[in-house]
Amino acid sequence: MADLVESIEQYALSKKDRNKTQFSKVGVVGAGTVGQTIIRMISVSGIEVIFVELDQEKIDAAIHGIEAELDNMINHWGMTQGEKRGIMNRIKGSIHCKDLAGCDLVVEAIKSRSREERVSLRKEIFKRIEEFVDPSTIIATNSTTIVTTELSSELKYKDRCVSLHFSTSNPGANIVEVARGLYTSDITYDNVKKFVRLIGKKMIPVVESPGLMSVRLFATLINEACEIYMEGVGKMEDIDTAVRTGLGLGMGPFELADKIGLDKVARWLENLYNEFGDMKYKASPLLKRLVRANRLGRVTGEGFYKYDSNGKRIEISTY
Repeated sequence: MADLVESIEQYALSKKDRNKTQFSKVGVVGAGTVGQTIIRMISVSGIEVIFVELDQEKIDAAIHGIEAELDNMINHWGMTQGEKRGIMNRIKGSIHCKDLAGCDLVVEAIKSRSREERVSLRKEIFKRIEEFVDPSTIIATNSTTIVTTELSSELKYKDRCVSLHFSTSNPGANIVEVARGLYTSDITYDNVKKFVRLIGKKMIPVVESPGLMSVRLFATLINEACEIYMEGVGKMEDIDTAVRTGLGLGMGPFELADKIGLDKVARWLENLYNEFGDMKYKASPLLKRLVRANRLGRVTGEGFYKYDSNGKRIEISTY
């Protein structure tokens, strides 16, 4: 009797028939320093990430930046070469929003200057994303000082939008702040909760407000540290030490500002002051002076402190 031989391919599921796992693919629009951190956070969790940038040069720069950060983790025994390859294989860059099709979530993480530019540009990006994704796809902003209700006001499906703030100033932080807008549906909010758990973070629910919680705390801490220093109450290093050691924070306010970027801190304060009108959000003259001098922190090699090409602190800056 002849052996019966059957091809196993006929029993396999076609791509069309396979069940798609929720959040198997996530999009990110904007791959600057913040966008790169978000991309890495998500891809480390085993999720495919497609990010959109303006041109191939920016895509290549983003890939290089992500690889450099992963190499740093390898050098500190936080990752293996094999894990790095797996992560990088899950990351793809594109210059076309149409490649966001099939994403369950798209996070907007662009950088812009004036508030008017930030709002108008983000609104356009939200509408552009909506052209190519399913009605059920969640559209989120990582912006902290622009509320999602304002950004989603011109969309067809407003209920899909939410504010999703990753703590990129401290990538090791185990939290994501989530604020639902005026239109955000319960199902969108519940699905975002699932996503945050999926990437191994703790969700911090926040009532929609410019600055959420973390930025309002960070910005006022840095601003007050500038005032204390200008009054001559303490030296810069001593203020940082007092906060680090006395309050148990990982970094002092001046160290933190240099890491975040002084221009970004100044924008936070500007937006918060315009929103609330409270003098505690009025940016310190010292902060403004450094920004005008393009002393923005680690990114330019000098802020409150000076840094070498590897971002290692050298000395206190002079004014």
